[in-house]
Amino acid sequence: MDVLKIATAGSVDDGKSTLIGRLLYDTKSLTTDKLEAIEKKSKANGFDYLDFSLATDGLVAEREQGITIDVAHIYFSTAKKSYIIADTPGHVEYTRNMVTGASTSQASIILVDARKGVVEQTYRHFFINDLLRVEDIVVAVNKMDLVDYNEEAFNKIVSDFGALTQKQQFKAQRITFVPISALKGDNVVNASTEMPWYDGETLLEHLEQLNPSQVEEVGARFPVQTVIRPKQDQYHDFRGYAGKVSGGALAVGDAVTVLPSGRNSVIKDILFYNASFTKVDAGNSCTITLEDDVNVSRGDILVKSAQAPSLTKELQATVCWMDNNALVPGTKYLVQQGTAQILGKVKSINSVVHTDFSGVDATDKLVLNDIGKVTIQLSKQVLNDQFLDNKQTGSFILIDTQSHATAGVGFIGS
Repeated sequence: MDVLKIATAGSVDDGKSTLIGRLLYDTKSLTTDKLEAIEKKSKANGFDYLDFSLATDGLVAEREQGITIDVAHIYFSTAKKSYIIADTPGHVEYTRNMVTGASTSQASIILVDARKGVVEQTYRHFFINDLLRVEDIVVAVNKMDLVDYNEEAFNKIVSDFGALTQKQQFKAQRITFVPISALKGDNVVNASTEMPWYDGETLLEHLEQLNPSQVEEVGARFPVQTVIRPKQDQYHDFRGYAGKVSGGALAVGDAVTVLPSGRNSVIKDILFYNASFTKVDAGNSCTITLEDDVNVSRGDILVKSAQAPSLTKELQATVCWMDNNALVPGTKYLVQQGTAQILGKVKSINSVVHTDFSGVDATDKLVLNDIGKVTIQLSKQVLNDQFLDNKQTGSFILIDTQSHATAGVGFIGS
């Protein structure tokens, strides 16, 4: 069964958690004890309706404040598809969490309050989805019940959002608008009887027909996670390389190059546990053996020789800063690309980006939640894959050398 990864975004109180709770409730994905807990808590809070946000806000602070703080991942399935939803926070100060949630998503739902329209956070969330090249965006105009299901209110938001799309860089992005009421259940799973003027799909109907996995990236990449040497009599000479394929398929007989060493070989076998395959598609993990006894270690990347990227010791990238300590020139970090970790030094910070698409400003530092253009000098060569062409190897994380915490996430060439 296909799996669709989705991120939600929206300002505080736009109803992200309520929407997810409604999806779970209407698809009968809530367990009996969870539903009973929601009913009990909703009554205790004096509500005359089910507070579906309780289905996702797991932290005590989230329940107390009625906001989302951490990224929560929610799983549910329908007869057609399985879903993983990253429920990300709406506050400006949790922008890093929003980037984390959207970075692995194939689609995003951006909620807009029908009463408030397109606001500053809408710009920010749309900018991040544009930066991360999320292929499908659903703009869910929520709380339509609070504007009497007015068609003009919906059309005004569609028109305002249209002006926003004129500024985006990722022109291939597909954007769909759905008027909903997460609280009342209108157009979430079931079609609304309150908006006869809308003849489009419900939110779930639209998600059911999305198939972003059809989009191919530029070239197959296989970051080696570990080298398998059983050292048993039965497999005395076995040497396999385990990892996960991204960007495109690999097949037995493909000529491959080991990067960064540049050694060449040919794929001899593709294994998963004790089964042998002739081909492996992107997104799948496997073990690969080679015809030649070339030197391959964890952190190396196998690529098709005909699709080998250039290498570089200087990255030009867009970085979202996630650390309380500011990013300043001269600071050293571990740069992790795939499974490889290389020591790097921030050479320069070129600009900070305005997430309302209004441009950039010169700066000499990035603070928490800033997004900026930087240059990073590396101690060894890495793949110069552009994020636009290959999301996995076109991105990296910066790791604090002292605390080993993730300090930032970067996108090459974005």
